[in-house]
Amino acid sequence: MAKETGNLTVFGQETEFEGVLEFSDSLVITGKFEGTIKATGSLEIDKAAVCNVDKITAESIVVSGQVNGNLEGKERVELCNGSKVKGDIRTARLRIGENVEFEGQVSMIENMPDIDLFSVASSEYKNALIMKTDEAR
Repeated sequence: MAKETGNLTVFGQETEFEGVLEFSDSLVITGKFEGTIKATGSLEIDKAAVCNVDKITAESIVVSGQVNGNLEGKERVELCNGSKVKGDIRTARLRIGENVEFEGQVSMIENMPDIDLFSVASSEYKNALIMKTDEAR
């Protein structure tokens, strides 16, 4: 997790957490987690971690361990070598390493322009979409 700003929290291997977890910086889980994660920061699931979730939502999600449940990474999701994921993935960018066990569906989302759809004329919004598409090429 290089180049991260803000706080980094680590749930150690002995940590078992159950419930709803919300955070805004960076979190590394090396223990066991069960429940739901709603984050505006980045999440790393260590190779020793086991997470049974309804859903994980974060800016970026890096999985080296085991996850049973759905993942939504607004920026990216990365499944590292040897990881196991059983659930659907929704993200803008996806990277899957070797020897990954994955069972589920993938939905790719596009980053929309930073414009409030209801505050601009339709022609202005359309131009913003075209410009955003040109940037991606």
